This record gives sequence, structure tokens and C-alpha cells, in this order.
Amino acid sequence: MQKGECFATSVRKASRRLTQLYDDALAPSGLRSTQFSILAELAKRSAPPTLTELAEAMVSDRSSLGHALRPLVRDGYVALRRGETDRRTQQIVLTDRGHNKFQEGLTHWRTAQASFVSLYGSEWSETLRAAVLTIARDHRLGKLTGDAA
Repeated sequence: MQKGECFATSVRKASRRLTQLYDDALAPSGLRSTQFSILAELAKRSAPPTLTELAEAMVSDRSSLGHALRPLVRDGYVALRRGETDRRTQQIVLTDRGHNKFQEGLTHWRTAQASFVSLYGSEWSETLRAAVLTIARDHRLGKLTGDAA
């Protein structure tokens, strides 16, 4: 980090660089990294999540997630289904076509991941992954207001 550079600015720059890496790798599949992440989240679940559950898992708001889902719905990779017990909820279902697209993207994602690990080393890459997951899963950060306690 450059002296005097804001931590959040540095994190955003790194995020954009990584997004470029994965977007470039995923391009042959026609997916963007944000779309692939949604398909990956759906593929690992045993039951379709609601829009709220998926937004929480993706550390996103419902509006942004809804925007990201539109092309996936349009292309038949995911379907929106009314909840079985509560018709007011909407479940996000990974279709067979979506599962196939996820598998296609996974091949490209693994290539990008291998490139990253080759460049930075497996130990540092795993340390970084663990650190960013810790931050992503820390719900306390969403409640910080900047007020000194």
C-alpha cells in the first residue's frame, strides 16, 4: 500500500484487478465474474434460496442482485419461483442449463485461479482468501458508523 493511501481505496483497486483477471478468463463462457459467482453460490446449495438469502450470501443488496440476475434469467440459467410455503417469497433456482453453464465457467475460473496462485504462491493465496472471507462474513462491519466508542 502506498503511503497515505486509504485502506478502502486499496481494497477496491485489488478487487477491480481481480475482477479483470476473472472476467477475462470467463469471457469464452460468456459469463462475467459476478454472474459466475451467483451460479457458483446456487450450485453449492441443496435448496434454492430466496432473493433475500442469496443477497445476504453474496453480501449484496436485493436491488443489485436483482439487476445481476436479469441476464441469467433471460438466458435460462436461473429461474424465479414463488415460495412453496410463502407465496410472497421468490426462490432462485439454478436450471439444468445454468448448471451446465456453471461447469463450463468453472473450467475457465480454475485457469484464472491457477494463474493467480502461480504468481503469488499457494500459501499467500490461501492466507489472502481466508482473510477476505473473514471480512466478508463479518456482519459487524455493516453496523459500523464511524463513531468512536
